[in-house]
Amino acid sequence: MIGKNLLRMATLAALVASAMPAANAKEGFNFFLTEAVTPLAHEAEGVHVEFFTIITVLFFVALGFIIYAIVNHRKSKGGQPASFSMPATRLQWLWFTLPFIGLFILDYVVMGIPAYKAAIAMEDTKTNADMVLKVTGSQWKWQYEYPAEGIKFVSTMSTPREQIDGKEAKGENYLVEVDNPVVLPINKKVRILLMSSDVIHSWNVPAFGGKKAAIPGFLREMWVQIEEPGTYRGQCAQICGKGHPFMPIVVKGVSEDKYKEWVALKQVESAKLAASTGTVWRMEDLMKHGQGIYEKICSACHQPDGKGLPGVFPALAGSRVVNNQFLDESGHLIKDRHLDRVMNGKAGTAMQAFKNTLSDVDIAAVVTFERNSFGNHMGDMVQPSQVKALR
Repeated sequence: MIGKNLLRMATLAALVASAMPAANAKEGFNFFLTEAVTPLAHEAEGVHVEFFTIITVLFFVALGFIIYAIVNHRKSKGGQPASFSMPATRLQWLWFTLPFIGLFILDYVVMGIPAYKAAIAMEDTKTNADMVLKVTGSQWKWQYEYPAEGIKFVSTMSTPREQIDGKEAKGENYLVEVDNPVVLPINKKVRILLMSSDVIHSWNVPAFGGKKAAIPGFLREMWVQIEEPGTYRGQCAQICGKGHPFMPIVVKGVSEDKYKEWVALKQVESAKLAASTGTVWRMEDLMKHGQGIYEKICSACHQPDGKGLPGVFPALAGSRVVNNQFLDESGHLIKDRHLDRVMNGKAGTAMQAFKNTLSDVDIAAVVTFERNSFGNHMGDMVQPSQVKALR
């Protein structure tokens, strides 16, 4: 009975293995990997295919020996267990030594050298690098900065809340779409500097063939060189808290000319935003802009209705901080605690500092929105110039 079951298992394994090329015909028989678009991805794919092939061959060789032993040395055919004497004979030493040497060569030479070369290539971030991209992970968004170009922006998931709550049909790029994608030129080596402002995140785009953890207090590095124009999507690969599934990554690979056009457009937008800091905004404009910032940045914790999650994230509706009713230990009213909390965060909690993430306009708008929404009726507003003065 055992022999028949093993034969059935071997037959099933062979059928699955033989079906794999057919299943992958449309993808060029790449063992179910995402299509590679960077040198590192090709390197990783090559190592993966080599290792997979070796392991598969070893598996079927070992399985063949087992099936042969079961079929030809079973009890019904008069098979008898072998007897071994101590000390071991030369033949027994040979049975032990040859597989050991073979596996050692296989692991450290045939498989070890390609893996070593791939690992060295992945860590070589500085050689011939054409540009630098700074990536900072925060719960639950990514901040991108192009130091040489003077561009800095926050990228958050743009999937509508109605789709997440099941009130609308899910879109084509459900949970992997953002408002501000990263744009990179193709055929350029991009050195990526990774940081985190709170917990461990992981910047992972499968088509790039690698990922790297962003760890608080450490500067990590990786690099990509996109070979083909296109849009490439990924997600944070580290379980980074409640909003972990809502932290996507979108990278657009474009030609160098289109990249220069995008840079020029972003620089103009940044200049306009900086200029608007000195202007006096109307209440309705601040409220509209602040609502957009709140929905993208704040609603994940404080919830769309501002009621928070009891015991986890405090409510903004009726909050003493938001409504300027916060008293210090002496019972004195602390003004602008709300603005200070948004800018500088609160140590020991999930409330992070947004002064290095959001612009003066964004902070002024979202503070104004929170003070006049969710049942809060402060009736006042914060101007971008006030935020700038507090930096």
